[in-house]
Order: sequence, then structure tokens, then C-alpha cells
Amino acid sequence: MRQHGDTLRNGASRAVLLDSFGGPEVLALQDVPEPEAGDGQIRVRVSAAGLNPMDWFMTADAETAGRFGLSLPCGFGTDYAGVVDQVGAGADGYAVGDRVFGAALSRAVADHVVIEANGNIATGIAHHTPDSVDDLTAATLAIAGSTASAALDILDLGPGDSVLVGGAGGGVGVFAVQLARIAGARVIGTGSPSSAEYLRSLGAEPVAYGEGLADRVRGLGAGSVTAALDLHGADTVHVARELGVPDDRICTIAGQIEGIPAANGANAAPDALEYIAGLVAAGRLRVPLATVYPVEDIRAAVEMQAARHVRGKVVIDLRPQP
Repeated sequence: MRQHGDTLRNGASRAVLLDSFGGPEVLALQDVPEPEAGDGQIRVRVSAAGLNPMDWFMTADAETAGRFGLSLPCGFGTDYAGVVDQVGAGADGYAVGDRVFGAALSRAVADHVVIEANGNIATGIAHHTPDSVDDLTAATLAIAGSTASAALDILDLGPGDSVLVGGAGGGVGVFAVQLARIAGARVIGTGSPSSAEYLRSLGAEPVAYGEGLADRVRGLGAGSVTAALDLHGADTVHVARELGVPDDRICTIAGQIEGIPAANGANAAPDALEYIAGLVAAGRLRVPLATVYPVEDIRAAVEMQAARHVRGKVVIDLRPQP
């Protein structure tokens, strides 16, 4: 791998690629031809790429990758932020120099990504970045923000709700907790005992996960829990049912459970990300960055993110180095 601080050759670009599916050990930063924006497309010089569990999940093996339409050689990462440096004919609404953020399925950790101006997550989506939101933060918004928004749309929370959020300190939890609080709901967030202060900083009342969770929730004097969001698996779903929450007010993002609605970021409202970016710009929603890695350390970054004990978001820095 190129050492941190090396500069790009003219006409050269870099991308993290996989020549075989697997874990972090198969990721490699490689020189690639610089892509060009075609008709209806923009090219973005990527400044930062945020990592999500889906990134390493869908490239772990050939069968899973195939379900997402991925084949070898394959890129890596989906969330990105950067600056438009090429605009193809018909790509209305964008100009060279515009700051943008969005999603490019399994190809975001690269110096350049080409995005369809009117695309979707597979072909790429781009939203204008508010002036007061830096690229490291903007690179965390697309997948986690849209997933949290879609889940909360299902729950339809309001000031009379008390919602139990399982996995509240993770990448999606950061958004879900704060969006629920903005909606006026009381939030009880599960996590490890060591994460209690962190969860409080997001606006959640912390409770330790694991056996006896239902009793601990009752012990908070929370009254009736009216909704629940499971961001990790199925444990919170089972506890919510034990607490009397009806199935139609329970949502999961990481498991398929009969009778329980599942949220998918692709189903978020069309204006969800603009709304979230606006909240960040206004200082009403913050995105804690667990750590920022240079792109040369992509394997270490993925190992940290995949451990699933990260508080906040892991971001890859692709800004040109002096």
C-alpha cells in the first residue's frame, strides 16, 4: 500500500478494492484509472467515507455479495462526502465546486466516485452539503441517517411516547436516539455499563443490556414503554413484547422476526437526509466520530468498526495530503 502522505500522479486515482470476498485482510488500496463523468452524471473528489456494518457484511462472501449485485473486483464502502469536480451533460442541479454527500454502494472508499445525478443507492445519490457541516461529519449521514429515519417513521413517535432503543450507542443509534428526542419521545437506550455517560450525552436514559433487561427498564420508573427499536438483533424485540409493547410499535433493522416491521434506509422519506443534514447544521443533532483513519489504514478501521463496540462513527479520511 502507498504510504500516508504520498501524492497522486496526474490522471491517477486510488480505490479500496477486493479481488476476493472476505474479511478486512482482503482489502487493498490500489491505483485505478481516474473515472470520468458521463451524461447525467457527476464525479466527486471524495474527502471522507463513513463506515457501516453493511459494508463488511455484504462483501464477506460471494453469496451475500451476489444478493447485493456485487461482483469481483469489488469496491468498498457506501457513505461518502466530497466536492464535485466534473459535471456531465444533463446533470442539472450540480456545478463544479459543489460540496456533496451521499451513498455509492460498495465503492465510496476511493479518491473519486461517479454518481448518477438522479440515481439511487446502487448508482449513487448526492445531496448538497450545508456550509456549516464538515466533510468528515457529512460522510456519516447517508446510510445510518436514512435507516434511523425510516425506522422512526414506522414507530411514528410523539411527545407521549417512551421508546426503548436496543444498541443505542451504535452508528444508527446515534441518529435514532436524537431523532426520537427531537420528536418529543422519552428514550431508554441499552448499552454496556461503561457506555452510560455516552448514552446520556445523546439524550437517552441508559440501561444495561442482557438478562434481566425488562426488570431494569421497569426499575427506571419509566411507566409504560410504548415503542421499541432493535438496532442489533432480536433481544430488544423480545423484551419489548415482555413489556407489553404491541408488535406494530416495534421495529428492527437487523433481524427478520414474524409480525415485527423491519426498517430499510432505502424506504426513508425523500427529504430525510436533507432534514438530518439541516439538523446537524443547526446544531440540533450531533454525530460523534469514534475515530478517523487515513485510507491507508482501511483494514484497521474495518476491524474496529466490525467489532460492534464503537461509540459513534468510524470515518476514512481521503483528503489529499501535503
